[in-house]
Amino acid sequence: MSLIVTISGSPSPGSRTGQLTEQIGATLLAEGFKVRGINVRDLPPQDLIYGVGESPAVQAALQLVAQADGIVVSTPIYKASYTGVLKSFLDLLPQFGLAGKVVLPVATGGTLAHVLAIDYGLRPVLLALAAQHVVSGLFILDKLIERQAGGDVRLESEIQARLDLVVADFALSLRRLQAAVAVAGTARVDALVPSNARRTVGSTVLPRP
Repeated sequence: MSLIVTISGSPSPGSRTGQLTEQIGATLLAEGFKVRGINVRDLPPQDLIYGVGESPAVQAALQLVAQADGIVVSTPIYKASYTGVLKSFLDLLPQFGLAGKVVLPVATGGTLAHVLAIDYGLRPVLLALAAQHVVSGLFILDKLIERQAGGDVRLESEIQARLDLVVADFALSLRRLQAAVAVAGTARVDALVPSNARRTVGSTVLPRP
């Protein structure tokens, strides 16, 4: 069973981004994946600020990422970019810390001016960490995320449908990659992964090394 780790990069307790991430995790759990969550805001701030990563909590989080087959990375957008706490955590990962993994980026923000923040801000960092495949992400306006009793969130029907599509694409890409690994008996399955599972930036296809 594939392990998916969700990483919430919101610095705020009870944020819409965090609640949305938990909901995505619940959807993937219902699809038969193992799901574990990391809230970066809960990690020791001194480790994040000084980039040391020596505390047991940070070491456990890094180990969880290392064990994962798929990663969901979510963040609110501040000042046209993903959060500083998320960047601090990603900086603690090894150079190829996302190698062999499928990644789904999700962002929230207060204005459509930030709609390209995933492609121009977050996606390049995920690719620099050698993610096997970064699927199409989704940016959602804060005002379209309605808090519900019990910590759930409700999205407008059109936005929910778009989220369902990107989550389904993420799950399918992860299953394809894991099936290819099983058939090949090796982590290097470039020739077996379908063309629509190549790493992409926008509409540009990047060959894997």
